[in-house]
Amino acid sequence: MADDRQPLVPDDDLPYSPPPPDLNSSLQDGSEDGGGDDATQVNFEIAPGQVHIPSTASSGFSFRKLWAFTGPGWLMSIAYLDPGNIESDLTAGAVAKYKLLWVLMWSTVMGLILQLLAARLGCVTGLHLAQVCRQNYPRGPRLALWIMMEIAIIGSDIQEVVGSAIAMNLLSAGKIPIWAGVILTGADTFTFLFLENYGLRKLEGLFCSLITIMAFSFGYMYCTIRPDQGQILQGMWFPWCQNCNKEAIQQAVGIVGAIIMPHNIYLHSALVLSRDIDRKDKNKIKEANMYNAIESAIALFVSFLINLFVTATFAHAFSDSTKYQNPSLSAAGKWIFEKYGLAMKIIWGIGILAAGQSSTMTGTYAGQFVMEGFLDIHWAKWKRVLLTRSIAMGPTIVVALFAHRDLDMLNNWLNVLMSIQLPFALIPILHFTSSESIMGEFKNSRFTKILVWCLATVIIGVNFYLGFTYVDGVLPIWGYVLVGLAVLIYMMFVFYLAVGLNNWNRLIERIRAWRSGQGVDVISSGIN
Repeated sequence: MADDRQPLVPDDDLPYSPPPPDLNSSLQDGSEDGGGDDATQVNFEIAPGQVHIPSTASSGFSFRKLWAFTGPGWLMSIAYLDPGNIESDLTAGAVAKYKLLWVLMWSTVMGLILQLLAARLGCVTGLHLAQVCRQNYPRGPRLALWIMMEIAIIGSDIQEVVGSAIAMNLLSAGKIPIWAGVILTGADTFTFLFLENYGLRKLEGLFCSLITIMAFSFGYMYCTIRPDQGQILQGMWFPWCQNCNKEAIQQAVGIVGAIIMPHNIYLHSALVLSRDIDRKDKNKIKEANMYNAIESAIALFVSFLINLFVTATFAHAFSDSTKYQNPSLSAAGKWIFEKYGLAMKIIWGIGILAAGQSSTMTGTYAGQFVMEGFLDIHWAKWKRVLLTRSIAMGPTIVVALFAHRDLDMLNNWLNVLMSIQLPFALIPILHFTSSESIMGEFKNSRFTKILVWCLATVIIGVNFYLGFTYVDGVLPIWGYVLVGLAVLIYMMFVFYLAVGLNNWNRLIERIRAWRSGQGVDVISSGIN
């Protein structure tokens, strides 16, 4: 059956015009007061109502407006603090001490740039990335993108849920097994999500409180253990890894893959829709972009500090490879208990539990937005939550039951899995934010285009290297044949996305015209 959907980007010469309100299928009637009385009555996807942006007498910076915009960036930053990232942090510290802090810092900066593109797309269009993909790509590529994002969400969810289960196991002194912790995490996620019925701001407050718990937990450990501040600064600002072995280099690459998650770009483009913006007023859009940038930068700076706390703590206390081998979340709890006692182990477990619970909930929201946007489904919310959680929880429970003794190796493979999904978020967001027909005057400048495409090339290249290092020498011959075939299909799809839909259509037309002209020439030469 032919797909009659018309793309939003037929060419890049169309003038800017804001999207009509009915395009945003996640908005309905209702509102939440954020400081004004005449807000447009709409309804955000996560919780009833939008946050109204208050009016101020001056056009300059306003802390009232910044407070109104505060929330989406903090929810987005939780993906930078999930158990997969925490394990990557402690492994980097234990394996390479302070030498990889610069990788952590610049990965966070790259992540910020991409998150700002996602936020700008949502602010300008009133649509999130999955919806824009649905309106621009044909049915086949659109469904393929959806499947890739679902795979990324499942992989991330396994890390998050298993991380929470490990925290429960540590805090209960082993009385709660990993498989039971997985089931409890899945159940209590539904419980926490009921808080959305009390309003969006309260829900955002819950997530910020979980980030605060992580900051205090890991910050307390950092202040108690007291890493070398001079080596921390040297590790942050000197981009080198002297005398690093292959394991340390692989960990450096793994940091990039763990920090920048593909589904988080989709999530952030949707979260900014929770703010009531007059998209007919370009100044209001500029204002929203500015405050979203400030809030996101602050949130990711805090997430960087928390990641730094973990890396520096393990670099100082657990970098002796003769005593501390195979660093992981569960092993770290044992090491902390043996060296610093029960109280420090409990603090560590609380921090991991907060990371797992918060990231599991935001992963649930990412799944809802991705499914709703790509498939254009409008079920009751509880049905969507049940379906998205079931899709993710099924593989997670299987993993917990049958692979709980190999969680460390599994975590490495999951990082590889999510890394190879990254182009399926990176490339669409770069294309759409560079399109004048979608973004108007808010499209990426030439400098921004060059910068973000260079970043995308570096990130994709780094992730390919990460995948290669994990399959090199570990598969039989037939395994490499299958991997080679999968890589070929993968590269063809990435090439399709990188070329862009319009350029791809032009390329197909030229190929058809060339083949048609060649056929005419062959017929003519045969007659002659």
